[in-house]
Amino acid sequence: MMKVGFIGTGNMTSAIVKGIVASGQMPKENLYLSNRTPEKRDRLASETGATVCSSNEELVSTVDVVILAIKPNLFSTVLPELAPLLIEHNPVVVSIAAGISLSQMHSMIGQDSAMRIIRVMPNLNSQISEGMAAVCGNDHATAEEIDFIVSVFESIGEAIVMKEEDFSVFSAIAGCSPAFTFLFVDALSRAAVKYGIPKEMATKIAAQAVLGSGKMLKESDQTPWNLIDQVSSPGGTTIEGVLALEENGFMTSVVKAVDAVVEKDRNMNKE
Repeated sequence: MMKVGFIGTGNMTSAIVKGIVASGQMPKENLYLSNRTPEKRDRLASETGATVCSSNEELVSTVDVVILAIKPNLFSTVLPELAPLLIEHNPVVVSIAAGISLSQMHSMIGQDSAMRIIRVMPNLNSQISEGMAAVCGNDHATAEEIDFIVSVFESIGEAIVMKEEDFSVFSAIAGCSPAFTFLFVDALSRAAVKYGIPKEMATKIAAQAVLGSGKMLKESDQTPWNLIDQVSSPGGTTIEGVLALEENGFMTSVVKAVDAVVEKDRNMNKE
């Protein structure tokens, strides 16, 4: 049974560890935690039964998979410090940081090493076990290792294997789209306030409608446009609203938002 260690015990690690424990995917004793703030590490260990490591070095020396759940700006410090141990013990290295490529991580550890490195991009909704994650491994990572990491992230939602070059687009439609969706829900609820419905009630109504629509689409074999047609009665209210959205550039605005995210992400990666 694989031993999985987490360097960093923030919100995402907390969600992943709790998801793994809840799903029974692996024994809680096979999950290891290290964090520069011992209180956060110990709190998560107490909540989940995971094993505490006193240092990053101890964790790397113990586990089969190291998941780096640290901020991107810490990679250039943490990876070179751990490089000798990583090369010696040869665990699978997994990153959930945005903007740090597989090749950059390989260089930080040692360009001549044969490290198996996997990059994962989860999204905010992983914190409620409704996440969407993209997974990509370097040339040294095996299909079995990549599949294992996919299964880890399936414990908190959905996960798919994608080419790293497509991560910028994934970031736009999965990583940033929760913010776009929150904006849409807020716009719906503010429109309801205009007509006299209290904001809290309107937000609850709109959020549930969006949640149900997403589930409906996911569980249906229909395309989004087919479902729109099902809701749009001839001469009815829904088609009136759909046409008003299109008249004001709703679809074009969404595409432009995705364009902006992709361009920004690719420029950041170049830097």
